[in-house]
Amino acid sequence: MKKFLNYVKECYTELVQKVSWPTWKELQSSAVVVSIASLIIALVVYLMDKSFETLLEAFYRMF
Repeated sequence: MKKFLNYVKECYTELVQKVSWPTWKELQSSAVVVSIASLIIALVVYLMDKSFETLLEAFYRMF
């Protein structure tokens, strides 16, 4: 039990004193960057899916 309590105290100390937390403004800008990147990746995946669908439909119509 003593090891567990010591571990919890060390975790708390690390979170409070040793971790550099971002500011609210940094969090907002990071969220915007992640959102835009996610939309771009989703668009690329969608376009790849549609192009392969079109290609395969054309291929299967040949036979």
